[in-house]
Amino acid sequence: MKALSLKLKDDIFEEVERVTHAIHVPRNAYINQALDFFNKLNERKLLKKQLHKESKRVQRGSMEILREFEQLEDQLPE
Repeated sequence: MKALSLKLKDDIFEEVERVTHAIHVPRNAYINQALDFFNKLNERKLLKKQLHKESKRVQRGSMEILREFEQLEDQLPE
Protein backbone atom coordinates (compact mmCIF):
# COMPACT_ATOMS: atom_id res chain seq x y z
CA MET A 1 0.00 0.00 0.00
CA LYS A 2 1.29 3.47 -0.87
CA ALA A 3 0.67 6.70 1.03
CA LEU A 4 -0.37 9.65 -1.08
CA SER A 5 -0.76 13.33 -0.40
CA LEU A 6 -3.70 14.62 -2.37
CA LYS A 7 -5.09 18.10 -2.95
CA LEU A 8 -8.77 18.26 -3.85
CA LYS A 9 -10.89 21.19 -4.86
CA ASP A 10 -13.10 22.25 -1.98
CA ASP A 11 -16.34 21.39 -3.77
CA ILE A 12 -15.09 17.92 -4.72
CA PHE A 13 -13.90 17.26 -1.18
CA GLU A 14 -17.24 18.34 0.26
CA GLU A 15 -19.10 16.07 -2.14
CA VAL A 16 -16.83 13.14 -1.26
CA GLU A 17 -17.47 13.78 2.42
CA ARG A 18 -21.22 13.97 1.89
CA VAL A 19 -21.36 10.77 -0.16
CA THR A 20 -19.02 8.74 2.03
CA HIS A 21 -21.01 9.64 5.13
CA ALA A 22 -24.29 8.79 3.40
CA ILE A 23 -23.12 5.37 2.21
CA HIS A 24 -20.99 4.63 5.28
CA VAL A 25 -17.75 4.04 3.38
CA PRO A 26 -14.37 5.34 4.55
CA ARG A 27 -13.04 8.19 2.42
CA ASN A 28 -9.88 6.22 1.56
CA ALA A 29 -11.89 3.21 0.34
CA TYR A 30 -14.20 5.48 -1.65
CA ILE A 31 -11.29 7.23 -3.40
CA ASN A 32 -9.63 3.86 -4.12
CA GLN A 33 -12.88 2.56 -5.65
CA ALA A 34 -13.26 5.72 -7.72
CA LEU A 35 -9.71 5.52 -9.05
CA ASP A 36 -10.10 1.82 -9.80
CA PHE A 37 -13.27 2.54 -11.78
CA PHE A 38 -11.65 5.47 -13.62
CA ASN A 39 -8.58 3.35 -14.49
CA LYS A 40 -10.77 0.58 -15.90
CA LEU A 41 -12.80 3.10 -17.89
CA ASN A 42 -9.68 4.62 -19.41
CA GLU A 43 -8.15 1.20 -20.11
CA ARG A 44 -11.31 0.35 -22.07
CA LYS A 45 -11.04 3.61 -24.02
CA LEU A 46 -7.40 2.90 -24.83
CA LEU A 47 -8.24 -0.66 -25.90
CA LYS A 48 -11.09 0.60 -28.09
CA LYS A 49 -8.75 3.09 -29.74
CA GLN A 50 -6.13 0.37 -30.34
CA LEU A 51 -8.72 -2.06 -31.74
CA HIS A 52 -10.04 0.63 -34.08
CA LYS A 53 -6.50 1.35 -35.27
CA GLU A 54 -5.77 -2.36 -35.84
CA SER A 55 -9.12 -2.83 -37.57
CA LYS A 56 -8.28 -0.06 -40.04
CA ARG A 57 -4.92 -1.69 -40.71
CA VAL A 58 -6.52 -5.09 -41.35
CA GLN A 59 -9.19 -3.49 -43.52
CA ARG A 60 -6.57 -1.92 -45.77
CA GLY A 61 -4.78 -5.26 -46.13
CA SER A 62 -8.05 -7.04 -46.92
CA MET A 63 -8.89 -4.50 -49.62
CA GLU A 64 -5.47 -4.97 -51.21
CA ILE A 65 -5.95 -8.75 -51.28
CA LEU A 66 -9.44 -8.33 -52.75
CA ARG A 67 -8.05 -6.13 -55.55
CA GLU A 68 -5.36 -8.73 -56.30
CA PHE A 69 -8.00 -11.48 -56.53
CA GLU A 70 -10.10 -9.31 -58.83
CA GLN A 71 -7.08 -8.76 -61.08
CA LEU A 72 -6.42 -12.50 -61.18
CA GLU A 73 -10.08 -13.15 -61.94
CA ASP A 74 -9.96 -10.65 -64.82
CA GLN A 75 -7.01 -12.54 -66.28
CA LEU A 76 -8.81 -15.92 -66.32
CA PRO A 77 -9.99 -17.13 -69.72
CA GLU A 78 -13.73 -17.19 -70.12
